[in-house]
Amino acid sequence: MQCNPDLFNLIRETIGDDFMDNAEALQALDAYADKPDFQQAFAAIKRSNKVKLAQLVQGRMGIKLDPSAIFDIQIKRIHEYKRQLLNIIEAVALYDQMRSHPEMDWVPRVKLFAGKAAPSYHNAKLIIKLANDVAKVINNDPAVRGLLKVVFVPNYNVSLAEIIVPSADLSEQISTAGMEASGTGNMKFALNGALTIGTLDGANVEMRDWVGEENIKIFGMTADEVAKVRAEGHNPRAIIEESRELSQALLAISSGVFSPDDRNRFTSLVDGIYSHDWFMVAADFDAYAKAQREIDVLWTQPASWYSKTIRNTARMGWFSSDRTIRQYAGEIWRAG
Repeated sequence: MQCNPDLFNLIRETIGDDFMDNAEALQALDAYADKPDFQQAFAAIKRSNKVKLAQLVQGRMGIKLDPSAIFDIQIKRIHEYKRQLLNIIEAVALYDQMRSHPEMDWVPRVKLFAGKAAPSYHNAKLIIKLANDVAKVINNDPAVRGLLKVVFVPNYNVSLAEIIVPSADLSEQISTAGMEASGTGNMKFALNGALTIGTLDGANVEMRDWVGEENIKIFGMTADEVAKVRAEGHNPRAIIEESRELSQALLAISSGVFSPDDRNRFTSLVDGIYSHDWFMVAADFDAYAKAQREIDVLWTQPASWYSKTIRNTARMGWFSSDRTIRQYAGEIWRAG
């Protein structure tokens, strides 16, 4: 209602006012998910929100974004288990592929990050530095101009989230399976019409159940599989050597391609992946990269894309805090 008023008004005009007091009434939008007129109105609002974010980024950072590109967004606390590093490495691999194969019909993409790191968390701050260093190289390379942009928006706060969340086409919820609590960021993105790419972990499990497997992109190992790999012994080096895209991306990062002023800046990050890969970045990389290319294909089919994202908005009502508190009152507190 407050951060995405155009979408709020479209929903109100389409299904009436009931959803304002009962979020589960959003389910009525399901009936409109495949209607071309509603899809066009929904898409126009999404583009308008992307234009607002693009204006903010250009004003604050001097980086020009194309609102026609996929806005692929990961905003959350910077932590190794949340795997911003996996996202950045995939951006480097995509950059390498785009440069190596200019003849291919690449789907334009903006990878946007934001979030804070604990002051004493060295690796988290190093990941922020990597995101900015990668952005500097990619955004200034004429070979991928118009195809790929990477942005780390500084000074993340709620006011910034109110602009970023409504603009997202793709929501990154890619924590190592078994390590993510049930946060709410994924629900906010989906409610505002984003498709989720994520591991089967935390609230993603319930989101998949509610939006339908066909309306969310799940990849990678499950929590049980992660536990089994850790228990039996994980050999990330062998995985990396078998993946050309991953090995080339890690080499570029570790050799200083993105940090010419300090070629060893990111050596420790890459060494951690080679030596133990505790957060399964190497283990899940190929599955993640494959899922991202499947997202590219889906993006070229707007009717299918918006059918899925509208259903994400329609089916988020169950996650309302009103429903949650009612359930707590009845089942936990025995208050009703």
